[in-house]
Amino acid sequence: MTATLTHVNQSARRIGRTLALVLPVVLVLSGTLAVTRVNWSGGSQSVLTASSEEVSSPARTTRAPQEALRDRLLLELQEKNPGVALTKLQQEVDARPSLAKHCAWIARALGRAAVRQYGPSRAQSYARPVCDTAFATGVAQSV
Repeated sequence: MTATLTHVNQSARRIGRTLALVLPVVLVLSGTLAVTRVNWSGGSQSVLTASSEEVSSPARTTRAPQEALRDRLLLELQEKNPGVALTKLQQEVDARPSLAKHCAWIARALGRAAVRQYGPSRAQSYARPVCDTAFATGVAQSV
């Protein structure tokens, strides 16, 4: 009987040691899985997984209106000429006065782009008094 009791005690110790090693691993893994299932954003999406297709798509950021206008005018400058871009800049500033504080910055960017595309002398020929000669300043800075 003593031999059986010793055998049971040894078996109980083995089971206890195994549980002591395996149980924390199981708890950590189940906790990690539970955390990934919680909707932390409060939105309607229920599950976010590493294999989700949303993860691989680029993040959409909202750009400031002046940055969008600058990009649009730079494209206009490439497709047509700096004169057209400067005219549209003046029209945009007249239509949306909140852009006036960004006008010089945008016009300088147009001036630098005009030098890259047309060279300094031809770019300077498109200069207009839009935004206090900021376009001409952009041209001069690029030379």
